[in-house]
Amino acid sequence: MYVHCPVLLKESIDLLNIKENGIYVDGTLGGGGHSREILNRLNGTGKLIAFDQDETAILNSKEQFFGSGNIILIHDNFSNLKFRLYDLNIDQVDGIILDIGLSSMQIDDPNRGFSYIHDANLDMRMDLSRSFSGFNVVNEYSKEALERIIFEYGEDRFAKNIAKNICEYRKSKRIETTFELVDVIKRSIPLKYHKFGHPAKRTFQAIRIEVNNELNALEKVIDDSIPLLSIGGRLSIITFHSLEDRIVKTKFKDLAKGCICPKDFPICVCNNKPKIKILTNKPILPQDEEIKLNSRSASAKLRVCEKL
Repeated sequence: MYVHCPVLLKESIDLLNIKENGIYVDGTLGGGGHSREILNRLNGTGKLIAFDQDETAILNSKEQFFGSGNIILIHDNFSNLKFRLYDLNIDQVDGIILDIGLSSMQIDDPNRGFSYIHDANLDMRMDLSRSFSGFNVVNEYSKEALERIIFEYGEDRFAKNIAKNICEYRKSKRIETTFELVDVIKRSIPLKYHKFGHPAKRTFQAIRIEVNNELNALEKVIDDSIPLLSIGGRLSIITFHSLEDRIVKTKFKDLAKGCICPKDFPICVCNNKPKIKILTNKPILPQDEEIKLNSRSASAKLRVCEKL
């Protein structure tokens, strides 16, 4: 059984303002850390619905939470949250938490192909029931498509060179392992830039995001979550890189807007009302003590809103 200490645990759960008899959703179950803390604050009638697209996380939590009558585990991507809740005849919840990106379980398993530190098959699937993997992206995408995702999702200035060299390598052999891909990336980036972090980090992030459709899923779950929240219900989202945080920040800002009429209109005719109140004008960051205990928390940002 795998148990881990999640990032920004106290801050994210405290800001959910949990009612002991409420209904809550953990859209990213992972190692079960956030779910465990929510369950600790519920009484016998409270309910937690926990999602994960990785069946490993579901199986782990079946063991971890065995005997708990307060939790329902669902093997699915959080982008399907709305439909799966409707299947349970739930149309309102009191809070939703999302811890976006990879879980420690996935990173630490060398066989999953997420890490550029371990040699493994080029996989990167969060949902192992899907057939589309990192192998397909690296070996089947055009040079232009590879350059686009490495630049947009990895924000790598050497995207053009990396994409070109991947395609050159493919002429003689398919890229099947993480270390094969790492070697290609290293040769694509001038040596003087290797000291600014592992040269493969950005490309691996980009491929992982593409394989798992992560950014589109994040946008969709925010859109779907707000109508599901009861008045005063809260959405708590932890992100780990700028692309994710930008989506959350922009979505929250748009949802918090009132009138959207042109400024020269004398009166409001749009009747647009704010749907949320943003509770974190600036993102909450991990304290130094947490970063010392868990270096992976260093890039985490928490944003929370409340349904009006």
